[in-house]
Amino acid sequence: MTDPELFWSAGDQNERLQELTSDDPRAKELPLRRDVRSLGRLLGVVIKEQAGQAVFDAEEHLRRLAIRHRELESDLGEAAPEDPAERELLREAAAAIARMSEAEAYQITKAFSTFFELTNLAETMHRKRRSRAHLVARAPQKPGRLRATLQRMRQAGIDAPTALGWLGRVEAVPVFTAHPTEVARRVVLYKRRRIADELEKLDRLPLGEEQVAESQEAMLAEITALWQSDEVRRQKPTVHDEILMGLDHYTVSLLPPIAAFYEELARDFRAVYGGDLEAAELPTVVRFGSWIGGDRDGNPYVSAESTRDALQQARELILSNYLDAVEKLRRLLTPSTYRMGDQALLRKGLAEFAEKFPEAAREADALPPSEPYRRLLTMIRHRLRLALLDPAAPGAYPDAAAFGDDLALLARSLRLQGGERLARRLVEPLRRKLGTFGFHLHTLDIRQHAKVHARAVAELAAGAGHAANPAEPLPPAASPQTAELLETLRALARLKREFPPQALRSYVISGAGSVQDVLSLVWLMELCGISVAGRQDPADPGLMPVPLFESIEDLRNAPEICRTLWSSPDYAPYLDSWGRWQEVMLGYSDSNKDGGMLTSTWEIYKAHRALHQVAEQCRVRLRLFHGRGGTVGRGGGPTHRAIIAQPAGAFTGAFKLTEQGEVINFKYSDPALAQRNLELMVAASLEALTRTGLVEPVPDPAWEQAMEEMSAAAFACYREQIADNPEILPYFEQATPVLEFELARIGSRPSRRSQGRSLDDLRAIPWGFGWIQSRLLIPAWFGVGSAFEGFASRGEAQRELLRTMMRRFPIFFDMVRNVEMALAKVDLPLARAYSGLVADAGLRRRVFDLLVDEFRRTRRMVLEITGQQRLLQTNPDLAHSLRLRNPYVDPMSLIQIELLRRKRAGKASEELDYVLAATISGIAAGLRNTG
Repeated sequence: MTDPELFWSAGDQNERLQELTSDDPRAKELPLRRDVRSLGRLLGVVIKEQAGQAVFDAEEHLRRLAIRHRELESDLGEAAPEDPAERELLREAAAAIARMSEAEAYQITKAFSTFFELTNLAETMHRKRRSRAHLVARAPQKPGRLRATLQRMRQAGIDAPTALGWLGRVEAVPVFTAHPTEVARRVVLYKRRRIADELEKLDRLPLGEEQVAESQEAMLAEITALWQSDEVRRQKPTVHDEILMGLDHYTVSLLPPIAAFYEELARDFRAVYGGDLEAAELPTVVRFGSWIGGDRDGNPYVSAESTRDALQQARELILSNYLDAVEKLRRLLTPSTYRMGDQALLRKGLAEFAEKFPEAAREADALPPSEPYRRLLTMIRHRLRLALLDPAAPGAYPDAAAFGDDLALLARSLRLQGGERLARRLVEPLRRKLGTFGFHLHTLDIRQHAKVHARAVAELAAGAGHAANPAEPLPPAASPQTAELLETLRALARLKREFPPQALRSYVISGAGSVQDVLSLVWLMELCGISVAGRQDPADPGLMPVPLFESIEDLRNAPEICRTLWSSPDYAPYLDSWGRWQEVMLGYSDSNKDGGMLTSTWEIYKAHRALHQVAEQCRVRLRLFHGRGGTVGRGGGPTHRAIIAQPAGAFTGAFKLTEQGEVINFKYSDPALAQRNLELMVAASLEALTRTGLVEPVPDPAWEQAMEEMSAAAFACYREQIADNPEILPYFEQATPVLEFELARIGSRPSRRSQGRSLDDLRAIPWGFGWIQSRLLIPAWFGVGSAFEGFASRGEAQRELLRTMMRRFPIFFDMVRNVEMALAKVDLPLARAYSGLVADAGLRRRVFDLLVDEFRRTRRMVLEITGQQRLLQTNPDLAHSLRLRNPYVDPMSLIQIELLRRKRAGKASEELDYVLAATISGIAAGLRNTG
């Protein structure tokens, strides 16, 4: 085999920098275009080698048809009706696919889905590249950058001590969940990282042709490995698999940059305010959480043992990381008493250490007495190793605080001997990591539905005295679900004693709709031996019940429910034990499924504001937990913009938000991306706290009245035409692959809470995922157009009011931009092709026409309100990404439609099911959405 030609070149460094820092959309995209084009050529080489010229030609034929279809669609314009020529191109592509066997269809699907793996990598690398280039070029700081936020704060008259005080109020907690899990397998994620490493090498200049050839050959090998690997799981992931996948990002992307994140924060602070603030003096503003292994709501596979496994794996990961860091320090901290003299504080610490832990001292005796720091670190290593192997062993560190005390002794001793730089550069990063991750890595939230708790209370009450003691047998009428719940709660009581108490501190109650839902859980937990209240000695935050308000009705009732709870004398001791903090969770996904996009957005906004008002009146410090999904229809969208859009004055600085599925990989797959995402959250939090220029301090009452009126109209439209329309669910099940999702084995959790066939029984994730796959994205926009049109039709004053709100009302701006993003991903010709799967022609026509009518109305109104001629006109980066992807997604959609048609016609085979699963996975990768 001859070596392929080189698809990259070293180029000119100055030319590359100018491209990256340019404001010209075309110029700044040139490096990305080169990478995508070159990676595509490498994939072409692999396809020809592995599958043959015929497969390559078939893939190219479909790709060219899709490109022509997209070009014609672009020429017609967004508002134009579908053109016969446009439909003919899709028919030609569909006909070619209909002639394919399942094996041939799989080869084509594999080609396109692999291309998306590579395109996603190229886009991720380009984001990093542009970020670095802006720093090198000293380009103006953009909104979302911490330095820009601090500059606005200073211009608003906020001095350095006050700014530091505001920063001390920030605590951002991203919480990783496994519903849905990342669609890609762990082995695929590993190969992605290896290709990314090679791509990054090509950005290092100067660069010779030999280096280019070496990296290109390495990428060819990895792409070949991707081609030869199963991209879809052959078996459903277990909860243990999901736990391990959730932990992967810590090792790769979250632990390495945490110290650098604080160093950059301190550097930005000094640049704006002057002074000599060091990273070690900054408050901890970021912590982490997880639901993986603790979320029981509707997932029968999450057991007490799963929770223990999640806690154990997390503890082992972080302690192993600390051990590696201590071992590195043992090699680096070699100051000698012959060079620096004796140091009294360190000498005293070593003596006390040796007296308390003689076994550790004997291990340190292998080192020269003249190297006291290495001796101390050897003893630290000994105690840390014991904590990892057997936390109950004599001499093991009992908690993170004890380890932190020894690191503090190390840092202080270095500083007293002229080692300020050594302490700052070598020891403080480990202390910062310890302050963020403790001995538990992240807080594991427990979650179960309120109905499960209510049933247990009712059954226990029916058994009267039989269950007064949780160790006694259950009453005869107790259901298996109640037995499992009580065993879980007893296990949590044991786990709270076995693991760091901070590892378990929140219990989320899904479907909360009353005060009793909270009190029932408190009663059950205490019955089973859990200390719900916090305590100082020994330190334990307790286990706080966290109500999750999900439906539109529950969101409306949430403020008064919490007022009653927080005013209760029986609940007051718990609040006092938690320092008057209370966590409340708001559900974006289910409220959207229940009421539609506009009403969900507005009701969450109002509940958010009212909850803070009630909390202030009840002397409660509120921490809101935002249950955001990956897609717009489930509360997704840019995080910085969403935080800025919070109600004025309704933010304490502390918040949690869920990070799900492919969003985790998009934000946290790389240390630089993770650091940037953490910066975005902290910068947005400071903006929301200080209100220094990006947002209106107080919204105009006319804006709120308009939102109230439009929300009512949107809700009525959505309920009548979607939620309560008996034709929607049959259409949805036939015109989308929702009934085939189990084939893709995306996660361990079932797609329905129960075996019912109503929309209420269907989870929000498959509801959103199905509409994404069929290219309609209904949850993200339906009802919005009718509400906007109805309001605007009342006169020019109302139209102008909407345009003003777009400029000045952050929640409205955020919602409209999110709707616009979803509309841009809709593809009506392909959606019509999916509708062809509906057996009843009358049903098919009625529902599809209904959806198309509202889509066109919504698109027209969004363009009018934003003052644009086309969707994403002001977001050229996203527009380019979609243009790049669509010609590759479209053939996979047509293949999926053909395979669904075969399956529903009665054809059944393992091969057909696997190829169908591959299309589900490939479309999700192409659109970067699993729901």
